[in-house]
Amino acid sequence: MNLIGLMLAALGAFALSGAVFNWDFFMDSKKGARMSKFMGRNGARVFYGLIGLAILTIGILGMIGVIDMSRG
Repeated sequence: MNLIGLMLAALGAFALSGAVFNWDFFMDSKKGARMSKFMGRNGARVFYGLIGLAILTIGILGMIGVIDMSRG
């Protein structure tokens, strides 16, 4: 199992969960609040949900070996 892929999958799952469950601490953080002000809260949720889904997908593909994440 690739450690980088695992870390990316965890990070993506966290971002996706923060968007789906509308966590206040996630959306009211410094960058989350800036994005909410720019796009509105629901727009920021969609944005972070899509980013989280993309990072989660890349992490899973890295863990199963479809994407080569070896250093060097």
